[in-house]
Amino acid sequence: MQEEAKRYAVVTGANKGIGYGICKKLASSGVMVLLTARNEERGLKAIERLKKEFDLSDFVIFHQLDVDDPASVATLVSFIKTMFGKLDILVNNAAVTGGKLLNGDALLRKRNGEENDWKEVGYETYDLGEKCLKTNFYGVERGTEALVPLLRLSSSPTIVNISSRAGLLKNISNEWARTVFSDIDNLTKEKIDDVLKDYEKDYKEGSLDIKGWPTFASAYTMSKAALNAYTRIMAKKYPHFHINSVCPGFVKTDMNHNTGNLSIDEGVETPVMLALLPNDGPSGCFFTKGEVIPF
Repeated sequence: MQEEAKRYAVVTGANKGIGYGICKKLASSGVMVLLTARNEERGLKAIERLKKEFDLSDFVIFHQLDVDDPASVATLVSFIKTMFGKLDILVNNAAVTGGKLLNGDALLRKRNGEENDWKEVGYETYDLGEKCLKTNFYGVERGTEALVPLLRLSSSPTIVNISSRAGLLKNISNEWARTVFSDIDNLTKEKIDDVLKDYEKDYKEGSLDIKGWPTFASAYTMSKAALNAYTRIMAKKYPHFHINSVCPGFVKTDMNHNTGNLSIDEGVETPVMLALLPNDGPSGCFFTKGEVIPF
């Protein structure tokens, strides 16, 4: 009876930061957590830390996962099928910034509207932007689609997409892209792909500004906007699932040189709340600070 009630979760990109914090919190709640990371050595170290420092040996296990690699995703699916037979919770956390941060203080000034020059904060390139879209959107899509059959075996299938307020529609300055992402009744994965391909073409040609695309944290913004659109599509497609996007807030992590104003524990509160939603909980929503806000 106890085994039947056990819940199983996968958290991607979880060897540190927000992903690690989510694993710790879910495992502490009695969920069996599969911590995944691209780097096996770092992933195993994270597991050892959870076991030694927080006495979670019975609730955490590691498996290598590169969301950009179809073969790696397939291996994970096979492992879960063999070990657990189902999946209850998927937290899509793995992500990259799409640029290189050079100055944490300048980032804070930029966020506060005091810094106008992106070059003082860091730099972006087409190659970094392409990698960002590949991981932050297409990697999430690949992993989610592969794991849906196992989630369908759960009595409470839940997907939490770690997103950002950067991806809110008000930040998508290209009017056509914003219109496509806003039209939820007619939105499809093919239309999301069309927007991203057009964006990438303009990025490669150096015409982001001329074509009206975001220019600050450009690829990151577009990847999270696409992820939010995907959340809404999947919530409609699987009405018995709970599928939501969440912005953890400006959390102190390596991605921002620890310039955030929230601790890891504070940042994971809403993602974990969504991971553990009751069966009558909301779906197809964007959350931040424990509350729903418009996409």
